[in-house]
Amino acid sequence: MTGERLRFDGWIAGVGTASGTRLVVGHWPRSPFGAFSDVMVEHRDGERVLLAPSRRIADFVAATYRFDRIEVVPVTVTVAGDTWLVEAGPLLLRLRTGRRSLLGVLLSAVPAPLVRSPVWAALCDVPARLLMPGVRTLGRAGPGRREWYGARGLRPVVAADAVLDGADLGPLSPLDPPVAFGFGSAPRGPCLVRVTTTVELGSAER
Repeated sequence: MTGERLRFDGWIAGVGTASGTRLVVGHWPRSPFGAFSDVMVEHRDGERVLLAPSRRIADFVAATYRFDRIEVVPVTVTVAGDTWLVEAGPLLLRLRTGRRSLLGVLLSAVPAPLVRSPVWAALCDVPARLLMPGVRTLGRAGPGRREWYGARGLRPVVAADAVLDGADLGPLSPLDPPVAFGFGSAPRGPCLVRVTTTVELGSAER
Protein backbone atom coordinates (compact mmCIF):
# COMPACT_ATOMS: atom_id res chain seq x y z
CA MET A 1 0.00 0.00 0.00
CA THR A 2 1.33 3.41 -0.91
CA GLY A 3 0.94 6.62 1.05
CA GLU A 4 -0.67 9.84 -0.10
CA ARG A 5 1.11 11.37 -3.07
CA LEU A 6 1.63 15.13 -3.25
CA ARG A 7 2.54 16.55 -6.65
CA PHE A 8 4.46 19.79 -7.33
CA ASP A 9 4.62 21.14 -10.87
CA GLY A 10 7.05 23.90 -11.80
CA TRP A 11 10.73 24.66 -12.18
CA ILE A 12 13.99 24.06 -10.31
CA ALA A 13 16.99 26.31 -10.95
CA GLY A 14 20.41 25.31 -9.64
CA VAL A 15 23.43 27.62 -9.80
CA GLY A 16 26.85 27.87 -8.24
CA THR A 17 28.74 31.08 -7.50
CA ALA A 18 32.40 32.03 -7.34
CA SER A 19 32.08 32.47 -3.56
CA GLY A 20 31.33 28.76 -3.17
CA THR A 21 27.71 29.36 -2.17
CA ARG A 22 25.28 27.23 -4.18
CA LEU A 23 21.60 28.06 -4.71
CA VAL A 24 18.62 25.89 -5.65
CA VAL A 25 15.37 27.72 -6.41
CA GLY A 26 12.01 25.94 -6.52
CA HIS A 27 9.21 27.79 -8.31
CA TRP A 28 5.89 25.93 -8.02
CA PRO A 29 2.82 27.50 -9.72
CA ARG A 30 0.87 24.29 -8.96
CA SER A 31 1.20 22.45 -5.67
CA PRO A 32 -0.89 21.16 -2.73
CA PHE A 33 0.00 24.43 -0.97
CA GLY A 34 -0.99 26.66 -3.88
CA ALA A 35 1.58 28.65 -5.83
CA PHE A 36 4.83 29.30 -3.97
CA SER A 37 8.59 29.54 -4.37
CA ASP A 38 11.42 28.61 -2.02
CA VAL A 39 15.22 28.72 -2.02
CA MET A 40 17.77 26.26 -0.65
CA VAL A 41 21.20 27.75 0.08
CA GLU A 42 24.37 25.78 0.77
CA HIS A 43 27.36 27.83 1.87
CA ARG A 44 31.01 27.02 1.17
CA ASP A 45 31.37 25.59 4.70
CA GLY A 46 28.43 23.21 4.14
CA GLU A 47 25.78 25.08 6.12
CA ARG A 48 22.38 24.43 4.53
CA VAL A 49 19.69 27.09 4.81
CA LEU A 50 16.06 27.03 3.70
CA LEU A 51 14.31 30.27 2.73
CA ALA A 52 10.57 29.55 2.74
CA PRO A 53 7.53 31.85 2.43
CA SER A 54 5.48 30.37 5.31
CA ARG A 55 5.87 28.17 8.37
CA ARG A 56 3.59 25.53 6.84
CA ILE A 57 5.73 25.24 3.71
CA ALA A 58 8.94 25.42 5.75
CA ASP A 59 7.80 22.51 7.94
CA PHE A 60 6.88 20.37 4.94
CA VAL A 61 10.12 21.05 3.05
CA ALA A 62 12.22 20.52 6.21
CA ALA A 63 10.53 17.14 6.72
CA THR A 64 11.53 16.15 3.17
CA TYR A 65 15.08 17.57 2.98
CA ARG A 66 17.88 18.38 5.45
CA PHE A 67 18.78 21.87 6.67
CA ASP A 68 20.87 23.42 9.42
CA ARG A 69 18.80 26.59 9.55
CA ILE A 70 15.36 27.70 8.37
CA GLU A 71 14.21 31.25 7.69
CA VAL A 72 10.58 32.15 6.96
CA VAL A 73 10.76 35.17 4.67
CA PRO A 74 8.85 36.61 1.69
CA VAL A 75 9.88 34.77 -1.49
CA THR A 76 8.94 36.04 -4.95
CA VAL A 77 9.96 34.95 -8.44
CA THR A 78 9.43 37.28 -11.41
CA VAL A 79 9.93 35.92 -14.94
CA ALA A 80 10.41 38.23 -17.93
CA GLY A 81 11.42 36.37 -21.07
CA ASP A 82 14.67 34.56 -20.37
CA THR A 83 15.38 36.51 -17.16
CA TRP A 84 14.36 35.32 -13.68
CA LEU A 85 14.46 37.59 -10.64
CA VAL A 86 14.35 35.84 -7.26
CA GLU A 87 13.84 37.83 -4.07
CA ALA A 88 13.94 35.82 -0.84
CA GLY A 89 14.58 37.73 2.37
CA PRO A 90 18.35 38.30 2.46
CA LEU A 91 18.84 36.96 -1.10
CA LEU A 92 18.55 38.75 -4.42
CA LEU A 93 19.27 36.52 -7.42
CA ARG A 94 19.00 37.36 -11.10
CA LEU A 95 19.63 34.68 -13.70
CA ARG A 96 19.37 34.43 -17.46
CA THR A 97 18.62 31.24 -19.36
CA GLY A 98 19.85 30.16 -22.78
CA ARG A 99 18.29 28.11 -25.56
CA ARG A 100 17.11 24.56 -24.97
CA SER A 101 19.71 21.87 -25.48
CA LEU A 102 19.00 18.64 -27.38
CA LEU A 103 18.34 16.98 -24.02
CA GLY A 104 15.87 19.74 -23.18
CA VAL A 105 14.01 19.17 -26.45
CA LEU A 106 13.84 15.42 -25.81
CA LEU A 107 12.57 15.91 -22.26
CA SER A 108 9.80 18.22 -23.45
CA ALA A 109 8.43 15.34 -25.57
CA VAL A 110 7.94 12.97 -22.60
CA PRO A 111 4.18 12.36 -22.07
CA ALA A 112 2.71 13.72 -18.84
CA PRO A 113 1.64 10.29 -17.45
CA LEU A 114 5.24 9.07 -17.72
CA VAL A 115 6.57 12.20 -16.01
CA ARG A 116 4.41 11.43 -12.97
CA SER A 117 5.29 7.72 -12.80
CA PRO A 118 7.73 6.33 -10.21
CA VAL A 119 8.53 3.51 -12.67
CA TRP A 120 9.66 6.06 -15.26
CA ALA A 121 11.72 7.87 -12.60
CA ALA A 122 13.41 4.59 -11.67
CA LEU A 123 14.23 3.88 -15.33
CA CYS A 124 15.73 7.37 -15.70
CA ASP A 125 17.77 7.22 -12.50
CA VAL A 126 20.78 5.32 -13.87
CA PRO A 127 21.24 7.33 -17.09
CA ALA A 128 20.72 10.56 -15.11
CA ARG A 129 23.53 9.59 -12.74
CA LEU A 130 25.81 8.70 -15.65
CA LEU A 131 25.12 11.85 -17.66
CA MET A 132 24.96 14.27 -14.70
CA PRO A 133 26.92 12.99 -11.67
CA GLY A 134 25.11 13.73 -8.42
CA VAL A 135 21.68 13.86 -10.02
CA ARG A 136 19.08 11.30 -8.88
CA THR A 137 15.48 10.97 -10.00
CA LEU A 138 14.15 8.63 -7.29
CA GLY A 139 14.99 8.15 -3.63
CA ARG A 140 14.07 8.35 0.05
CA ALA A 141 13.14 11.81 1.28
CA GLY A 142 12.91 12.31 5.01
CA PRO A 143 11.59 9.72 7.49
CA GLY A 144 9.24 7.36 5.68
CA ARG A 145 8.88 9.50 2.56
CA ARG A 146 9.72 8.66 -1.04
CA GLU A 147 10.23 11.23 -3.80
CA TRP A 148 10.69 11.18 -7.55
CA TYR A 149 11.35 13.77 -10.23
CA GLY A 150 10.04 13.80 -13.79
CA ALA A 151 11.89 16.32 -15.95
CA ARG A 152 9.87 17.97 -18.72
CA GLY A 153 12.42 20.41 -20.09
CA LEU A 154 15.85 21.90 -19.48
CA ARG A 155 17.59 25.17 -20.31
CA PRO A 156 21.13 26.20 -19.36
CA VAL A 157 21.63 29.18 -17.07
CA VAL A 158 24.13 31.35 -18.93
CA ALA A 159 24.48 34.28 -16.51
CA ALA A 160 23.65 35.01 -12.90
CA ASP A 161 24.40 37.51 -10.18
CA ALA A 162 23.45 37.14 -6.54
CA VAL A 163 23.66 39.15 -3.34
CA LEU A 164 23.15 37.43 0.02
CA ASP A 165 23.12 39.32 3.32
CA GLY A 166 24.53 42.33 1.47
CA ALA A 167 27.52 40.40 0.05
CA ASP A 168 28.04 39.84 -3.68
CA LEU A 169 28.44 36.10 -4.25
CA GLY A 170 30.46 36.57 -7.43
CA PRO A 171 29.90 35.38 -10.99
CA LEU A 172 28.14 32.23 -12.11
CA SER A 173 30.04 28.99 -11.48
CA PRO A 174 29.37 25.25 -11.67
CA LEU A 175 27.27 23.85 -8.85
CA ASP A 176 30.23 22.05 -7.31
CA PRO A 177 30.47 20.27 -4.93
CA PRO A 178 26.98 18.81 -5.23
CA VAL A 179 24.43 20.16 -2.77
CA ALA A 180 23.46 17.90 0.12
CA PHE A 181 19.84 18.73 0.93
CA GLY A 182 18.48 15.31 0.01
CA PHE A 183 19.23 12.09 -1.86
CA GLY A 184 20.38 13.91 -5.01
CA SER A 185 21.82 17.17 -6.24
CA ALA A 186 20.91 19.59 -8.99
CA PRO A 187 23.14 19.20 -12.08
CA ARG A 188 26.71 20.51 -11.93
CA GLY A 189 26.10 22.73 -14.95
CA PRO A 190 23.84 25.66 -13.92
CA CYS A 191 20.41 25.07 -15.41
CA LEU A 192 16.67 25.56 -15.16
CA VAL A 193 14.66 22.34 -15.22
CA ARG A 194 10.94 22.09 -15.92
CA VAL A 195 9.87 19.35 -13.54
CA THR A 196 7.05 17.49 -11.87
CA THR A 197 8.03 16.39 -8.37
CA THR A 198 6.04 13.81 -6.43
CA VAL A 199 6.41 13.24 -2.69
CA GLU A 200 4.86 10.05 -1.32
CA LEU A 201 4.14 10.39 2.38
CA GLY A 202 4.99 7.69 4.88
CA SER A 203 2.34 5.46 6.48
CA ALA A 204 2.42 7.48 9.71
CA GLU A 205 1.37 10.59 7.75
CA ARG A 206 -1.73 9.14 6.08
